[in-house]
Amino acid sequence: MISPIVPIDFVNSLESPPHLLDVRWYLDQRDGHQAYCEAHIPGAKFVDLDTVLASQPSPAKGRHPLPTPQVFADGLAKLGVGDHDLVVAYDDLGGMVAGRLVWMLRSIGLPAALIDGGLSAWEGELESGDPNPPQPVKRTVFDWPANVVATADEVASHIEAGGVVIDARAAERYRGDTEPVDPRAGHIPGAINIGFADNLDNAGRFVSPNDLKARFSTVADAADPIMYCGSGVSACHNILAMEAAGMGRPRLFVGSWSQWSSDPDRAVATGDG
Repeated sequence: MISPIVPIDFVNSLESPPHLLDVRWYLDQRDGHQAYCEAHIPGAKFVDLDTVLASQPSPAKGRHPLPTPQVFADGLAKLGVGDHDLVVAYDDLGGMVAGRLVWMLRSIGLPAALIDGGLSAWEGELESGDPNPPQPVKRTVFDWPANVVATADEVASHIEAGGVVIDARAAERYRGDTEPVDPRAGHIPGAINIGFADNLDNAGRFVSPNDLKARFSTVADAADPIMYCGSGVSACHNILAMEAAGMGRPRLFVGSWSQWSSDPDRAVATGDG
């Protein structure tokens, strides 16, 4: 399968153009579709995180539960993306959001990659406006494999058994110094912190595979690691980084901190450990 992270030169070198999908979304409530309409890579189509890549939020499921397989298939079918068409996705946040789409497709065995550097990697002129919808296609509904996700109970059992659970949020949120969106501050007791933002260099590009491997060296020998973040989106950045480093693909706790912190029966830890 194609590497999970590819340079823009790779995209430009393909004989058959891939489906370019723009997955912009912002925690501060800015409008990702508006940003797309203002400027996007030529030929790219917009994908809405909240309606195509997630289902309705709830305290019991978190802020970005996975959509049903039918909803996900229908959303891509409307964009003209067939079953085995190559998808190359981007955003303007270093892949923090677009990584969710790439992880979803790769999890069901389909080809997808993240553009390293995102929108800023494109050196040509950008398009504006909202193009007419493409011709829809038929698309098979692929179920979410059980071995790519983890429930809250599975996370708790995994930690109790000595397993590795990784929190991909910024260190200040992991420690509980601040919590901008979720009910309680802190982290899952027993989880370690490897923040996704440090997968990138100062230019917003992924560091080398060797450097990524070094970042995750403390969990290199972990059996079946589980990754989480605030709502199951930015954790995918870490998952793709580990895969790019040749370290396998951790499971995703989709509900993540937004689900865990909403359950008063779940313990919360603060500080560095």
